[in-house]
Amino acid sequence: MDATEKVKGSQSHQRHHSYSRSISRSFSRASWSMEEVFANASHSRRNSHVDEDEEALKWAAIEKLPTYDRLRTSIIKSYVETEPQGHNNNNNNNKVVHKEVDVLKLDINDRQNFIDRIFKVAEEDNEKFLKKFRSRIDKVGIRLPTVEVRFKDLTVEADCHVGTRALPTLPNVARNIAESALGLIGIKLAKRTNLTILKDASGIIKPSRMALLLGPPSSGKTTLLLALAGKLDPELKVKGEITYNGYRLNEFVPQKTSAYISQNDVHIGVMTVKETLDFSARCQGVGTRYELLSELARREKAAGIFPEPEVDLFMKAVSMGGIESSLITDYTLKILGLDICKDTIVGDEMQRGISGGQKKRVTTGEMIVGPTKALFMDEISTGLDSSTTFQIVKCLQQIVHITEATILMSLLQPAPETFDLFDDIILLSEGQIVYQGPRENILEFFESCGFRCPERKGTADFLQEVTSRKDQEQYWDDRRKQYRYVSVTEFANRFKRFQVGMRLENELSIPFDKPRGHKAALVFTKYSIPKMELLKACFDRELLLMKRNSFIYIFKTVQIIIGAFIGSTVFLRTEMNNRNEGDAAVYVGALIFSMIVNMFNGFAELSLTIARLPVFYKHRDLLFHPAWTFTVPSVLLGIPISILESSIWVAITYYTIGFAPEASRFFKHLLLVFLLQQMASGMFRLIAGVCRTIIISNTGGSLSVLIVFMLGGFLIPKGQIPNWWIWGYWVSPMTYGFNAMTVNEMYSPRWMNKLASDNVTSLGVAVLNNFGVYPDKNWYWIGAAATLGFAVLFNVIYTLALMYLNAPGKPQAIISE
Repeated sequence: MDATEKVKGSQSHQRHHSYSRSISRSFSRASWSMEEVFANASHSRRNSHVDEDEEALKWAAIEKLPTYDRLRTSIIKSYVETEPQGHNNNNNNNKVVHKEVDVLKLDINDRQNFIDRIFKVAEEDNEKFLKKFRSRIDKVGIRLPTVEVRFKDLTVEADCHVGTRALPTLPNVARNIAESALGLIGIKLAKRTNLTILKDASGIIKPSRMALLLGPPSSGKTTLLLALAGKLDPELKVKGEITYNGYRLNEFVPQKTSAYISQNDVHIGVMTVKETLDFSARCQGVGTRYELLSELARREKAAGIFPEPEVDLFMKAVSMGGIESSLITDYTLKILGLDICKDTIVGDEMQRGISGGQKKRVTTGEMIVGPTKALFMDEISTGLDSSTTFQIVKCLQQIVHITEATILMSLLQPAPETFDLFDDIILLSEGQIVYQGPRENILEFFESCGFRCPERKGTADFLQEVTSRKDQEQYWDDRRKQYRYVSVTEFANRFKRFQVGMRLENELSIPFDKPRGHKAALVFTKYSIPKMELLKACFDRELLLMKRNSFIYIFKTVQIIIGAFIGSTVFLRTEMNNRNEGDAAVYVGALIFSMIVNMFNGFAELSLTIARLPVFYKHRDLLFHPAWTFTVPSVLLGIPISILESSIWVAITYYTIGFAPEASRFFKHLLLVFLLQQMASGMFRLIAGVCRTIIISNTGGSLSVLIVFMLGGFLIPKGQIPNWWIWGYWVSPMTYGFNAMTVNEMYSPRWMNKLASDNVTSLGVAVLNNFGVYPDKNWYWIGAAATLGFAVLFNVIYTLALMYLNAPGKPQAIISE
């Protein structure tokens, strides 16, 4: 027992000693932890002071730079992991490094890291960042440019046919074309009437207030948006007045001051989302951002204010023009939720790309990357879920409220949470404005008219149905009175007597004070950046498209090679012991075959041009770039490819067929083939630019080729062409190519040093006479110059066609009798 008790006592003593040691160790560890916390806090404060001192030194160094260098130099923060101390491996050990950067030389990784760090959650972080931006502006007392859009007594009418020819049958189309042709000379056979699209619409779109345009289908929403953006069809009859800050539309350039975002998604399918937005940003330029930055930097320097690095970097990066890929593109991709598909091609009917909803966001982003302060957005939510629509509208609301932008947006069926983001509502029905004013008063107005929105009914749905004859009765509120249909005109008249309508009328009666408007709010120049910069942007895009469409050019080259081998084997060189007119005819036939193959080599330009035209017309109407900046790159960049193809053709066929062996004639033949290819490409581009649709272009292209071939002098010799068709011989570009090629071959010594069958005339001259070609060696240079002239002429007319012809496909409005 004693031994047992001793053992137990010993164990108890050991447990007590172990417990004491653990408590002591715990206190020691706690004491060490607290010392570490205080040490880390002290270390963090020291690091913070060091970071602030380092940042201040960097800013002081930037302030000493010349003005231009100072405006393009900023500070970017980066975090560098240091060695962990002890067991503590937290973010306090990350060292902040301030690095001076040239905003024109930010690489992709720097831009992407900046966007990911500043805009982690699009809606929340975007608002925080914009508030910092606005705070920086307000500190030095700068006033941002704003745009107030007014429209008064706006009436839009269309001239329509009245009849039974709405169906596009062949007889109906033929009759419509005939009547249109007669209408050009003043003979009008069809019964016509005026269709009123908008009727006496008046209102104000104010800056820093989100405005929503609501209305049932066919109520005139798109027409109103187009009218306010200055993009109405010239054939429509417009009455009334539209002003921006008191200026009429003909006193400035509305297409550059505002941006209309269409509900149609028209993009180049082989370009990625980011490339599409980058090109749009380059063409729209930076507007007055650089001037704003210059004034801001001047005032901050005078006041001794150092800006926040993130805000300064962003403002400087988006204010510098001439950059192929700007930070504004990355910002737009982020807030629109397109950053996940930025490197995916947009896609088209032949290539799978992004989804329909993403295409709709690309259409929106294409315009908001620009510097415009007024946006008119037409059904941008089509194809988007309610959550994505809310996110986009929320970000736009933040831009409007904080930067004082002007936005009028039409949505068909916005969700309640999206509807609540808007400040003002414009309700349009049957071309008349039923209500325009604050969102909070719109239900009050309809209650005053006897209609109430049910509790479980969305306000937007109620507003679009309450003016409809078939849906109105269900919202009738006063059951003690018998329901009576209230027409749209009656609603509009009651609104004029409503408090909001009276206040609106009073505001419209007071003209806008022009001196109060910011001088930078309106744009008075047609294009945003110098034309040479636009040409460079179009060159870069054309080169990119050629790379993306490389299969087409490879296929064309393979086609040339196959055609060359076929021609070489058909006209395979043989020994000519007795050269005569028959042998010469075979060689002339080989020349004609060479001309035809190289002529049709340009046929691919027709379909390529037709595919590009819809995007061109959109960019032309938005004043992105002039027509010649679109045509010049396609012509010049096609020259190296044509040189390659013509060289391959001549290298394979010339000596294999056995044409004149002199080197000078080889290179003269090569020059002619190249000029023929350029002429053919220009001709098919012209056909595409004039016809504008693939069906009409194919028909017109085939007809043009038949006429050019028939009157070219090689199917029917010149002497056998009727006199009343001889003009076609002289205007056919193939005439000059055929004459030049034949003269180049037949004036070689092996043909000229041998007599013809009459033993008097040289064999070469006799052959030329037989084929109706002028026996004059100068005709080579005449033909070459004429072929080059036709190539230039076709491309010039093609450019003029793109300048003055509008996009096809506008159907004729026909009202049934």
